[in-house]
Amino acid sequence: MTRERAAQPEGRRVLAAVIVIWIAGLIASGIAPHDRVTWVLEAAPVMIAVPLLLATHGRFQFTTLTYVLICLHGLILMLGAAYTYAQVPAGNWMQEWLGLARNPYDRLGHFAQGFIPAIIAREILIRTFRFAPGGFLFFVVTCIALALSAFYELIEWWAALALGQGADHFLGTQGDEWDTQWDMFLALVGALASQLLFARLHDREIRNLRS
Repeated sequence: MTRERAAQPEGRRVLAAVIVIWIAGLIASGIAPHDRVTWVLEAAPVMIAVPLLLATHGRFQFTTLTYVLICLHGLILMLGAAYTYAQVPAGNWMQEWLGLARNPYDRLGHFAQGFIPAIIAREILIRTFRFAPGGFLFFVVTCIALALSAFYELIEWWAALALGQGADHFLGTQGDEWDTQWDMFLALVGALASQLLFARLHDREIRNLRS
């Protein structure tokens, strides 16, 4: 308990940095986005996360690793919101450089959609629900990340039904009939990769908070 309390000022500082960076990103991306409706839809997760993180930080502060990944995910979303995922300049450069058939930034976004929520879910399961690190935790986290990806595809479907052609930029399919399957597959790969890459570091940061 004392160690967690000692870590709280650092957690507040990291969270404050995340919020400042996000606010700056929202302002920059929202000044003249390519499509205003798409900007609202793509930036909505960030606008929802800001008050949620602030409201819960007194009871539950994430590790520094998780906050850094959360911040990165928000920036990925805001960049896609500003340009639409099919027209992000960095993706256009990569498309031309690698000779790809489509702008790959959307693929990066869905990879991150599995990579980063997996670490968030992992931390909540370990610290709140007392899951022990191991194979079962790995499986449950992977299932959660894949479920979130599938739910996001449902949101895209509902947006398409509600907005018609106005949702084209939000969907970002770029003519790929298998776009939904690719999105979920990349989220799955991201969830697996983040756990394999960061499990030990994540466990160490959690132990530092709890010991």
